[in-house]
Amino acid sequence: MRNADQWVPSKFVYRNGRLRGSHDPKAVGIASRVMVDLIAGFYAEALPKYAKGRLVDLGCGRVPLYATYKDHITENICVDWGNTMHPNPHLDQEQDLNVPIALPDASFDTIILSDVLEHIRKPEELLREMFRVLSPQGHVLMNVPFFYGLHEQPFDYFRYTRHALKSMTEDAGYTVVYLESIGGVPEIIADLISKSVKPLGRVGRFTAGVVQGITGWFIRTWLGRKLSARTAGDYPYGYALVLRKG
Repeated sequence: MRNADQWVPSKFVYRNGRLRGSHDPKAVGIASRVMVDLIAGFYAEALPKYAKGRLVDLGCGRVPLYATYKDHITENICVDWGNTMHPNPHLDQEQDLNVPIALPDASFDTIILSDVLEHIRKPEELLREMFRVLSPQGHVLMNVPFFYGLHEQPFDYFRYTRHALKSMTEDAGYTVVYLESIGGVPEIIADLISKSVKPLGRVGRFTAGVVQGITGWFIRTWLGRKLSARTAGDYPYGYALVLRKG
């Protein structure tokens, strides 16, 4: 990663020893805090378990997960495309992920693809390219949204069910190690309300923040956890995956 000494936390930060979404509105929109917290929880658990060796972060943005994986790997390469909304000084390689990746076969032990696959016009081709550059027994860690609004338009193409994700990744040659929903109906309702009221000036932003805060508290209660888990199968907020080559 270029300019590693200049890296600062962005989308994800550690608070009280836990990886959470940033409360800086320049890094995380006030109406997206619940989603980002859920994503942070997945990577905080999965990266220490699966990240190793040489890692490539595809669609890296501002490399928000660097602090979580840096002590588990030997090298990280940051790749992103020219149309990204998140320019940064850490980019090692500019690459359109809709075309073959300019990286050698079996050259990385770990791949991160966070909030990227929905922006790829030919996702099956990217999954095959990732399989090619992944070393045997290497892992891919990724997440995608499902019940979530369009973003980074016009480069937002797909939403995937768990069945599509399993089929697409197995067709590309991977073993699915982990495939679970991220969030359910409580999180979806909070997202819809927050994003609907946010454009309404100061009152809208305040309301969005309150809704996100209450929902974040609620889904940590017994009832909230149960309701989220019971609804996540049919009404997933998003998905998290761990894939293995071999």
